[in-house]
Amino acid sequence: MDKDRIYGSAKEFTGKAEGAVGDATGDAETQASGRAREAAGAAQDLYGQAKDAARGAADTAVNYAKDAYQHRGETIRSGQQAMTRSVQDNPLGALLIAGGIGFALALLLTRQPRRPPPRWRYFS
Repeated sequence: MDKDRIYGSAKEFTGKAEGAVGDATGDAETQASGRAREAAGAAQDLYGQAKDAARGAADTAVNYAKDAYQHRGETIRSGQQAMTRSVQDNPLGALLIAGGIGFALALLLTRQPRRPPPRWRYFS
């Protein structure tokens, strides 16, 4: 739990209490101050929740990366086996896909021929 969540919840509670005191005494300034403090506390609490969520997502991504690194050989072997089964099941589709990839690479790797610079004609 993030410290912003704790501080935000405390500010929100304090703001609610201050607003209740303002309501009881009829003091508009205390009511407004309490509502403002309550809103600031809620915002800080939401900020802390967002930081916790981001930290959790980063930790999950790191754990997935570590797991993939540790089991990289098994992952590559299973991928190769899956590709082999796919090619054996549909050889024509695999051939068309490989041809399409080759054609796309050829288009990307060839350059347009260089044009000679334009000739300037001088009229006198």
